Amino acid sequence: MRLLDEQEEKIAKALIRNPRVSDNRLGEENDIPVRTVGRKRARMEGEGLLRYFTELDMSETGTGRFPCRHLYIVRFKMGVTVSDVAEGVGAEPKVVTVFTESVCESYIAEIDGYVALTMVVEGTSDADIVQRFQDRIIPSLHSNHGEDCIEDVSTIRLLSRVRLLRNYLPATNMEKGRIRPDWSVDSIFVG
Repeated sequence: MRLLDEQEEKIAKALIRNPRVSDNRLGEENDIPVRTVGRKRARMEGEGLLRYFTELDMSETGTGRFPCRHLYIVRFKMGVTVSDVAEGVGAEPKVVTVFTESVCESYIAEIDGYVALTMVVEGTSDADIVQRFQDRIIPSLHSNHGEDCIEDVSTIRLLSRVRLLRNYLPATNMEKGRIRPDWSVDSIFVG
């Protein structure tokens, strides 16, 4: 287990609040020398502790392209392993695929001893999501893991996002793509 020191914790909280903040400003606002900020930030990035993402909101509150989301849980047959699924993901071509086009988030999971894949699939309507799943995602999974690879599928219709990456509450604490400046730094969790 890697514990953050007090300065690293301040750096992480500042970056969670605003990932685009400069080292100079971060240091000034947190009373940390700028060289220390740069060194510790680079170390945390190098260790994989800090990761940066850009999310383009394609929901009805964003671009409106994909107003519907469903959570799919695909349970594979016994014998399909975690490494099989991970290899399938790793072999994905370096171009837009059915997964990058339709799946905004996915995880390898385990259900009662079976390997599973959970996917948040986006679409223009509930019917569009079902069509994408049946016509494009299932054939791709069959291609990667065999025609009889799927044991069971369940789905949940997602209505609205509440929390993302522990600290982000899009409808509550976010403004202009960042955590609101008036949101207490004490409410930001960095573990």
